[in-house]
Amino acid sequence: MNTASTAPPIRLALLDDHELLLDSLSSWIEKHAPDLDLVLRASSWLELVHSDQFPTDLVIMDLQLRETISIGARVRTCRAAGAKVIVLSAVDTAEDRDAALAAGAVAYLSKTQPMTDVLDAALDAMGRGKGGDTAKEPQSEPTWRPKPSIPESARPRLSDGERQALTLYADGRTTSEVAKAMNVQYETAKTYLRRVREKYGKAGRPTSSRADLIRRAAEDGYLT
Repeated sequence: MNTASTAPPIRLALLDDHELLLDSLSSWIEKHAPDLDLVLRASSWLELVHSDQFPTDLVIMDLQLRETISIGARVRTCRAAGAKVIVLSAVDTAEDRDAALAAGAVAYLSKTQPMTDVLDAALDAMGRGKGGDTAKEPQSEPTWRPKPSIPESARPRLSDGERQALTLYADGRTTSEVAKAMNVQYETAKTYLRRVREKYGKAGRPTSSRADLIRRAAEDGYLT
């Protein structure tokens, strides 16, 4: 069975702050990648996450942007929203590669590689690779989208300890690892996180899951 001919196109977003490269990548995909539906192209991080088209199934993003949001924070935010991420880099360093992959990127490619490699990585990420053995898991429609702006009244006042615990937990650590990183007892770290959830709950911004906490942390600028 030819999956590519029966499955709906993969909703794709591109993020690159170099307009010429963004144009070139967009043109190639539109001409040579019928499995990909390019629904969003953005030249800034905020333009991406504030778009009505976000989250998409897949985001292909440049490693280096003029904005100060780290690659780890960008990848984690996309993953929390339900989008898979491929990172493209003009300068391939072990540190950047490790940071992107540790945050959950499905692939890290050099911009010197041919576009066919990027396409292959995109199809593999979505279970449509040449092998054809990877079953695509059904996914529910993502319901979260970062708000264009969070009113000050909706931003809970977090103590230094609560803010640090939130940042560490949203970064992928367990509660025990948060306690160790903060050099506090497990129950103390647990209390910090409970208070964070309570404060966001009172502000009408749910944090029942780790994904929710990542979203709140990203919206309020704690993931940098």
